[in-house]
Amino acid sequence: MKQSEINRAWQEAGDCFARTGWALPPEPRWDITDFGLGRFAEAGLVLINLAEEPEYCEKLMWCRHQQQTPMHCHRAKKEDIICRWGRLAIELWAGDPRETPQGRIFTLKRSGREFEVRSGEILLLNPGERVTLVPGVWHAFWADSDECVIGEVSTANDDTSDNFFVDPDIGRFPLVESDEPPALKLISQP
Repeated sequence: MKQSEINRAWQEAGDCFARTGWALPPEPRWDITDFGLGRFAEAGLVLINLAEEPEYCEKLMWCRHQQQTPMHCHRAKKEDIICRWGRLAIELWAGDPRETPQGRIFTLKRSGREFEVRSGEILLLNPGERVTLVPGVWHAFWADSDECVIGEVSTANDDTSDNFFVDPDIGRFPLVESDEPPALKLISQP
C-alpha cells in the first residue's frame, strides 16, 4: 500500500469523523490497512483504537462505499459491530464459508435481541444498530452508503493471532511503499 494512499485515507476518514461529530482522542492510534492485497479501494479499512484494556477494546472505523473488510472470523474475540453513521452491510456465516452450507440457520443478537440468520445472508444495519458476533462466526462487511462510520466493542484480542481469513493471501497489516512522507504513524509501524 502506498504511503500516499494511507495519507489520503487518513485525511478522508478524519474529515468524515469531524463532519459526523465524532471527537477523536488526543492521541489516536491509527490503523489503515489494505489487508496486504494492494487494492485499498476494494479491500481496505481505517481503524482507530479508542480503548485497549486487558479485558476489552473499542475501535472506531471508516470505509467507503463497497470497500470490504474481507471474510474472516476470530477464535477468541467476541465483538459488537455497530453502525454509527451511514449504512453497513455484513455477510454472515455460521462456519467457514468453504465448508458451511449456504442457508444454514444460526442465532445471533441484533441490537440485543436474538434473531435467526442464514449462512451467506447479508444483514443491513442502520445508524445505532449493532450485531453481536461470537467466536467462530465468519463475517465480511462494507459500507452500503457512500461511506460509513463503524464502531466495535470487543473482548481484547491479538490481531496477529486471532484473525482467520478465507483468502490465504490476506495479511492483517499492509506492506507500506514509501512514495511520500508519512502524515501519521500507524500502530503496525515500529
